[in-house]
Amino acid sequence: MSRLFRVELIRFLSRRAVLVILVLAVAIPMVIGVATILNTRPPSDDALASAQAQADAEAKQPYIQRDLRRCINHPDEWFGSQVPDDVESVCADNVLPKAEWFTYWNPLDLASQRDEGSGLAIVILLSILMMLAGTTFAGHDWASGSVSNQLLFEPRRPRVWAAKAGVVTALAAALAAAVVTGFWAVMALVAHGRDIETGHGLLLDCFQSGWRGAGMAGAAALAGYALTMLFRSTVAALGVLLAASVAGGIVLAVIGIDSVWNPGLNVAAVILDGATYWTDAPCPGGAEPGQFCEVEKTLPIGRALWFLGTGLALFAAASVASFHRRDVP
Repeated sequence: MSRLFRVELIRFLSRRAVLVILVLAVAIPMVIGVATILNTRPPSDDALASAQAQADAEAKQPYIQRDLRRCINHPDEWFGSQVPDDVESVCADNVLPKAEWFTYWNPLDLASQRDEGSGLAIVILLSILMMLAGTTFAGHDWASGSVSNQLLFEPRRPRVWAAKAGVVTALAAALAAAVVTGFWAVMALVAHGRDIETGHGLLLDCFQSGWRGAGMAGAAALAGYALTMLFRSTVAALGVLLAASVAGGIVLAVIGIDSVWNPGLNVAAVILDGATYWTDAPCPGGAEPGQFCEVEKTLPIGRALWFLGTGLALFAAASVASFHRRDVP
């Protein structure tokens, strides 16, 4: 089996289209990472000086000075019964313009990047690219007619299927894991250089989210491969996967099925270690019987893994059975 695995690995890496996809899987996250670093960099000293000059000029405006005098002379109108001891200083702090009002920058927030920013985008991108790699690898074999030649050297079809699946899944997961690890390592270095707090397990959470995403990328590659081996067509496999990931949620919403069955929500729950969603449930308290309210619930990662794992296992089983029974041209 190890020899067959090595042969399939060489064949996988010899596909030009697959190599292009793998290069993109490294290059695009690098571009996203550089863009994230540049877009979150603090303003320069010149920009801060210009903003301070604008703030000083604005502070001299008559309406600002009028508000400042009013605050100092009538602090109760501004602070109510909680009048501070140092009225002049507090009023100046509340009324006078500050430099940060005239300069905008989005500081680097690792938690935000992990949950809804570049970290999540990279994981989704890697999953899509690895799925394409899996379908491309299997689709080329069927399109070129090389499957029949391969079976001449190894007639045991389940072993051939398993070797191909192992190569696709392992390489996709390993590459994705390396990419996300490198991304978060760079983000950690940037955050440290900018004196941004990364304690309390935040950095470890970011790495773990990326590694779970790498697992999803491996599963996506396996799903793409399995469906292509089942339908013997790259287009058909991609169509089914696209319908399940994009149109599936829309169809479920239209026919009124709970969001917990949405494939996209389950993928998010795996990557983010749980995901929240809204659903209709009986209203709490003294509401009328039969009345429903929209409530927020959490989809745990265990439930999402069961849902996605079951679907992947069914696809794989159908693919193996089809490959084992059907004639190979």
